[in-house]
Amino acid sequence: MIQVGDRVPDATLYETIEFGDACPLNPQPVAVGKSLEGKKVVVFGLPGAYTPTCSAKHVPGYLAHHDALKAKGVDEIWCVSVNDGFVMAAWGKDENAIGKIRFLGDGSADFTKKLGMELDLTAAGMGLRMKRFSMLVDNGVVKSLNLEGPGKFEVSNAETMLTQLG
Repeated sequence: MIQVGDRVPDATLYETIEFGDACPLNPQPVAVGKSLEGKKVVVFGLPGAYTPTCSAKHVPGYLAHHDALKAKGVDEIWCVSVNDGFVMAAWGKDENAIGKIRFLGDGSADFTKKLGMELDLTAAGMGLRMKRFSMLVDNGVVKSLNLEGPGKFEVSNAETMLTQLG
């Protein structure tokens, strides 16, 4: 599993911020390594779009603290999940967060596996998902990492990240 001091592995995520009449338009590839170059980025990962804790607490917390995170030097906030780019875009739109938080889909769980953040929720009918976590990444290197225990939401929230930014 990724650790503080490690370089974030490169992978391709998918994102769209454009919408047609019925649904999001085709997600475009986002190269993780290139997108982190020269930036301070808060990345939070979660088990799934539209799931209870993710929709009721995780995303709303980062949205509510967007300005405070930016004031502490954060260039971008990423929400990543093992969902496709269409679902992530629709969820971001429903959360009124497009333009503040980047909703990046890891539909094949490639990035999730490279981070060592796999969570097997097959028994719950959800398949392979991402563990709940947050990390501060500076120019591609992990500066802080907050991994939640199973079923918990205590350390990957925006408030914890704000305290780690000083």
